Amino acid sequence: MLTNSASGGDAPSRGFDTPTLDLESAALLHAISEHGGYAYVSMAALAANGDIRAAEAACEMAWEQLHSGPWHSVLPVWRDAYSMACLLVARHHYRNGEFRDALRVLDLGIIMGGTLLRKDLDSAIEKISEQTRKTVRVSDLGNSEHRLVDREFDMAEVLQLLPVKSLSNKLVAKKSALSLEKFLKDHYLSGCPVIISDCMAHWPAKMKWNDEDYLLRVAGDRTVPVEVGKNYLCTEWKQELITFSEFLQRIKSDSCSPGGLTYLAQHPLFDQINELRKDIFIPDYCFTGGGELRSLNAWFGPAGTVTPLHHDPHHNILAQVVGKKYIRLYSSSLSEELSPHSGTMLHNSSQVDLDDIDENKFPKVQDLEFVDCILEEGEMLYIPPKWWHYVRSLTTSFSVSFWWSEGESSDAS
Repeated sequence: MLTNSASGGDAPSRGFDTPTLDLESAALLHAISEHGGYAYVSMAALAANGDIRAAEAACEMAWEQLHSGPWHSVLPVWRDAYSMACLLVARHHYRNGEFRDALRVLDLGIIMGGTLLRKDLDSAIEKISEQTRKTVRVSDLGNSEHRLVDREFDMAEVLQLLPVKSLSNKLVAKKSALSLEKFLKDHYLSGCPVIISDCMAHWPAKMKWNDEDYLLRVAGDRTVPVEVGKNYLCTEWKQELITFSEFLQRIKSDSCSPGGLTYLAQHPLFDQINELRKDIFIPDYCFTGGGELRSLNAWFGPAGTVTPLHHDPHHNILAQVVGKKYIRLYSSSLSEELSPHSGTMLHNSSQVDLDDIDENKFPKVQDLEFVDCILEEGEMLYIPPKWWHYVRSLTTSFSVSFWWSEGESSDAS
């Protein structure tokens, strides 16, 4: 990993450029004051003149606004205010050569902030990353031969962990190098899941992401949001912000935080860390139907992480880059039988816990038809919209999901 500060002679005294902030700051501060942020505006003015305590105070004020209610109710101006304060705090750290601290604050600006100052945040991270590469020591990178997944698992042991009837019924069809025409005709239009093999060999991620040293080098000091606990339906579930290196350490040590397994789930990691985005390619299948890509997310965690039975609104290709996952799918036509939660937030999640089915409450679930599979490294699984799916990591696993929508003139309905 990198050192937190440069030697005195190497410390960048000028800071980094923020052209968007320079252009938009007056208008942004005016908008903030119109929403009662007078104290924030005062602190931001002092921070712009180099007062680090004022910058940190502004950051805290904006942070409090971000947590004043449900995320969807937070005013966009306060998200931009948080990004602004993060830039001001990070500039101070950068001038002092405190690169790790600067990266953490900028990452928080990306994760929690708005879109107005995104280019400034990205360019600052790129500049600081260039500095940090100069301070990385080979001894900090660990054992170059260490792989995240380097052994097979015992299938008999795995079957003991999976839901009842797993891999004993109908398996998801697997097709090698499926043509776009066949994908459209046999799966996209008919809404039929399929595993596509032999279509990721050209991805740099196939070779790189199983190498702990590579991940540490490109992302070790970046801050990411993780989930801690059995899954998001459990009361003890929570979210944390930790460095990528700490996350890898939890996986490597095969240990949990006090709250349970740690999972980097459904996070737009590739928007945040450009080096990892260069390691993957959007599958051509995602342009089927004339639609557009809606989201590109990472799923990374140890064996045992579970995403409970749920459905998503878009077409989905789940690409398995490292490790293996068990996946069970139920047709969208079985939604009523799978008893979705009634609340707005969880309406796409089933009340049925496949790992511990309450047969008194859901007596017919065991008889419902499903398909399932073990998704291997280098394979992609197509999941049609509204199909219910349950996912369990069988090993340390790093996956990428591609969601895309149908075009307005699509023949699929």
